[in-house]
Amino acid sequence: MEKQTLIDTTIAFVKDKLKDAEGGHDWFHIERVYKNSLLIAKDENCDLLVVELGALLHDIADSKFHGGDENIGPETARKFLLSHHVEGGIISHVIKIIENISFKGGNFEKKFDSIELQIVQDADRLDALGAIGIARTFNYGGFKKRPLYDPEILPNLTMSKEEYKNSVSPTLNHFYEKLLLLKDRMNTETGKRIAAQRHEFMEDFLSQFYAECNGEK
Repeated sequence: MEKQTLIDTTIAFVKDKLKDAEGGHDWFHIERVYKNSLLIAKDENCDLLVVELGALLHDIADSKFHGGDENIGPETARKFLLSHHVEGGIISHVIKIIENISFKGGNFEKKFDSIELQIVQDADRLDALGAIGIARTFNYGGFKKRPLYDPEILPNLTMSKEEYKNSVSPTLNHFYEKLLLLKDRMNTETGKRIAAQRHEFMEDFLSQFYAECNGEK
């Protein structure tokens, strides 16, 4: 199959699969990660087809919405790619990206690495930062019916992968348990540069948030 036809077919597949997805993990999240991946890839020596497919399929079936099943995403992607006769090495690489992209509490050790994974991972993490990152965080917190903020419940920075997956802490804690940690975990120079700008925006937001909570503004 011609490359552009494969990309167009993949986009149509992802749009259909995620048409009823939670707002922070829907097609528009995928589209932003896809665009960020293309932006980052311009400055890297990489296999662009692997980057594009990895970005488009990285959240095709997020385990958070499938009872914690971490196999459903990779298997859904594998079946789709096989059905379109994609070369085996490309399929294997895309699956490894899907399996190793997640933050998972920050204590997850990647079992695979490549520049293509680094690009898609940076692109995905950029979508957890800045204005969109803030919007996605509170959207997901509302989806899970979590409190906005409770000063008596402190962030847990030493969570295991399982503790992170099962956390029910207030939404604001997520800034400290994940979002504010991402700037220093970016892989590429482009990712680091954009992350620094978005990180600063989030710090300004938190300062305003606490000021309003304390009746200072």
